[in-house]
Amino acid sequence: MSVLAVEGITLRLGGRRVLGPISAAFAPGRVTAVLGPNGAGKSSLLACLAGLHTPDEGQVLLGGQPRSTFALRDLARQIGLLPQGGDVHWDVDVATLVALGRYPHRPRWGKTEADRQAVARAMKATDTARFASRTMTALSGGERARVLMARVLAGEPQWLLADEPLANLDPAHQLETLACLRDVARGGAGVIVVLHDLGHALRVADEILLLCDGEAIAQGAPDAVLTPERIAATYSVAAEIGTTPDGERFIVTSSMAR
Repeated sequence: MSVLAVEGITLRLGGRRVLGPISAAFAPGRVTAVLGPNGAGKSSLLACLAGLHTPDEGQVLLGGQPRSTFALRDLARQIGLLPQGGDVHWDVDVATLVALGRYPHRPRWGKTEADRQAVARAMKATDTARFASRTMTALSGGERARVLMARVLAGEPQWLLADEPLANLDPAHQLETLACLRDVARGGAGVIVVLHDLGHALRVADEILLLCDGEAIAQGAPDAVLTPERIAATYSVAAEIGTTPDGERFIVTSSMAR
């Protein structure tokens, strides 16, 4: 499995620098949580990794090779993106939409048994099989979010890039989605996920990349990156970090004393 990396990238949008210069490497088989305050450059980083934006400087590397040297179909097989706030506005049924995730793998005509099995696994992992025949417009926001996750999983990408996948989900399905991301990494794929909840990052991540003002503040193990001092400097909040009786790490934040 190839390493995904950014090497000295800088991105400008509308004449303003929104990212970089930044260098970082992401390992397969691990979950990397990308954290930072609003406007830190988290979504811009994922967009560069996915090929939605081309950096003004530097390059994105896959297996040590510039991403630009890969054919689009090959990249689509290797990198799956779940964008922030993704939605569907046409009246398509859930099973059909999830099956679109297999498009980069399909032969010219028809679906294969491997396609059908991959779609079934993705819908089971996201708890969407029970409304496979319903249309997307008939689903709640949380249900649609899980279907869109299933579509990405159906493609069985080597790299899963997820931008705030917990938005619109109730607490139970947030935890299920975190467990799903861990399962994807356990299967050998690399997962890069943008999160806002620091506690969720502690729960799911093998490592954390912390951004602020478009630059990388720290990258490493969660306990090494998310210290009270660094949280205060980055988010302007006080943080208390502890461990529950069953071993789960947690963070409680509060306003800093003035």
